[in-house]
Amino acid sequence: MLYIAWGYPPSRGSGVYRALATANMLAEGGFDVTVLTCERDTFHRYTGVDPTLESRIDPRIEVVRIPFDLPETDIRRWSRDQARHSRDWRDRRNERILREFPEANYGSWRRPLIGAAEDIHRRRPIDLTVATANPNVAIEAAHVLFERFGIPFVLDQRDAWSLNVFTEERTEDPRVLEREAAYLRDALECWFVNDAISQWHATHYPAAADRIHTVANGYDLEFAPAPHLQPPPPERPLRFGYVGTISSAVPLAELLAGWQLAREQHEELRQAQAQLWGYLGFFLVHDGGTARTLELAEASGVRYCGPKPKTKLAEVYAELDVLLLVLGRGRFVTSGKVYEYMATGLPIVSVHAPGADAEKVLAGYPLWFQADDLEPAAIAVALGAAAGAARTASEQQRLACVEYAARWERSRQLMPRVSALLARFERGS
Repeated sequence: MLYIAWGYPPSRGSGVYRALATANMLAEGGFDVTVLTCERDTFHRYTGVDPTLESRIDPRIEVVRIPFDLPETDIRRWSRDQARHSRDWRDRRNERILREFPEANYGSWRRPLIGAAEDIHRRRPIDLTVATANPNVAIEAAHVLFERFGIPFVLDQRDAWSLNVFTEERTEDPRVLEREAAYLRDALECWFVNDAISQWHATHYPAAADRIHTVANGYDLEFAPAPHLQPPPPERPLRFGYVGTISSAVPLAELLAGWQLAREQHEELRQAQAQLWGYLGFFLVHDGGTARTLELAEASGVRYCGPKPKTKLAEVYAELDVLLLVLGRGRFVTSGKVYEYMATGLPIVSVHAPGADAEKVLAGYPLWFQADDLEPAAIAVALGAAAGAARTASEQQRLACVEYAARWERSRQLMPRVSALLARFERGS
């Protein structure tokens, strides 16, 4: 089996945990797995790395790494032409990439990826390909193998390509629509991270509906935080925490405004601290504007703590009393962190526009506190209620949270699909 993923350890991107777990589970299930991904230097130069993740790759998996060329962010490595005419240089480069494949920045990987996949097939014939987005060029390679050699493939789209899950707008690019239609038409199975996205694709591609499956992200037992079954010491100020990438989609300004108001209105929060853990944006170069916003908020007890390796996140959760689920807008948005949050048994405050898919996941969680909207007053109410719960929630309530979360453990989400694939190939079909 060939597994194609741009983001694979040591990448620190959010999708890496799904890729790591999926390839490992396929290997554990009995597939002879080869992973096709980027060279390590790609992640060191562009996105940042979590070096602790490579040790988690199943030793039975062969990992084939090939170069990937993103625009150079270090100006010391720029050519004279790029330095003198940077905007024109960038535009020309993007035009070349988009002629190859309709995906900005990633389209240039199409030919090297297909070439490497065909080399692997010649060396060890492939029976099945699983390709995961983002980027979608990974799926293009799996589809080419299907067209040229008849190799069946699983499309792990995760979110969506033609649909923007935040704005709910659909691209009008005919090349994207044509390819997406071909992928869903020809895929053995199509996986998406939540029911809302699955249903959207089933509506737009009804012929594929019976092959579309929801495979939620879930949380990983090996990285899971220890449950908090007791309240924090009464003499210690409460610690609220956000864990995850702080991107432009996150309503950070709204959170900070609500936090400031909550400190003014609730005695319990006047000495409380809000810790924000994670990268500022998706790439190695940090978002300077966000960094300055967080610096200004330090006077209100807000502390930006930076990123933490996945294998060390349990230590972060161990020091927190309330978790902040701060999400971008959209009914298609779940977020992977919601599952890990629930495993802690801690109170969770939702700070996002109403209607996000995460609400469906949290609906049965006993210590969930949702801000009715993104106005400071609504956020302050939810923060105050969660602060009270952090002090008073019983052990039984916290155990109920942990028990509810157990259904979202990642292997429970993946196992039905892995078992179905194993059964299919054991039958020789």
